[in-house]
Amino acid sequence: MVARGGISLKQMSAEQQQAAMKLMGTVLSPMGLEKVNEIRQADDDFKANGSKRGPGGGGPGSGRPRPQGPPPGGLPPQFDGRGPGGPGGRPPGGGDLFGSDLYFISFLGTPSATQPWMLQFGGHHLALNITIAGSRGVLTPTLTGAQPALFKLKGKTIRPVGRESDKALALLKSLDGAQQKQAVLGYQVADLVLGPGQDGKKISPEGLKASKMNAKQKAMLLDLIAEWSGILTEPYANARLSQMKADLDETYFAWSGATTAEAGTNITAYYRIQGPHLVIEYAPQSDEPGNHVHTMYRDPINDYGSALAKQ
Repeated sequence: MVARGGISLKQMSAEQQQAAMKLMGTVLSPMGLEKVNEIRQADDDFKANGSKRGPGGGGPGSGRPRPQGPPPGGLPPQFDGRGPGGPGGRPPGGGDLFGSDLYFISFLGTPSATQPWMLQFGGHHLALNITIAGSRGVLTPTLTGAQPALFKLKGKTIRPVGRESDKALALLKSLDGAQQKQAVLGYQVADLVLGPGQDGKKISPEGLKASKMNAKQKAMLLDLIAEWSGILTEPYANARLSQMKADLDETYFAWSGATTAEAGTNITAYYRIQGPHLVIEYAPQSDEPGNHVHTMYRDPINDYGSALAKQ
């Protein structure tokens, strides 16, 4: 629960909302926009139906009374009475904490065809940081996730980060015994290691090196990476995937937790993909592991387009 920057869709007129989503449809791929909208739909489902426990063990539908008053340490800055606020805590006078309209857009710098600038869009379980510098675009760092991570909408099953689960499990199953022994860590990873607030932190790569994979397994790993790199529109996504392909032999795949899952459900295991220009983490949350998922996508060399800004 944090303060959000920018202006929410809820604060906009219908015309402004359309303009904001048209912009997102321009900078994101069709797959990326669909993922973003499914994350927002999950928030509508959570608002309406709750979860077994909810965020921090006391969300809507948890069967527990919702805490009243400000959280420990006081309300986030946006709730200090100066404005309508966002989903970072209960606004003064009440208000919604969740929902597809509580997603915020903001600009850092002035949009330009030549000079670097940044577009941010996010809310509950979503934080897109998109840096654009001419013909180049950077999506890192970005958080995607969902709660619920599996729900029904108009009779259709929706899994906002379902392919991230299915493709990773398929890759793990494709490994032989010796490869799995390298890939599966001997300890439990409880949550994101390089999640929000961990900018600039470094960790040593672990697991199975892609240079030890066969051609089919390498292709499966690249396809898994594309679930994050492909959120951005072309040609940004293609340039990023080309970089990942060039780095592939120096890229590691590590797994922690259960190595099986029922078809159509989400894994309850953590995994990490790490290379010279990449860290991806998939981290089920302890309150409801198969239905509450956080993922993180970073470039340790170019988060927030830092490398572009120096050029």
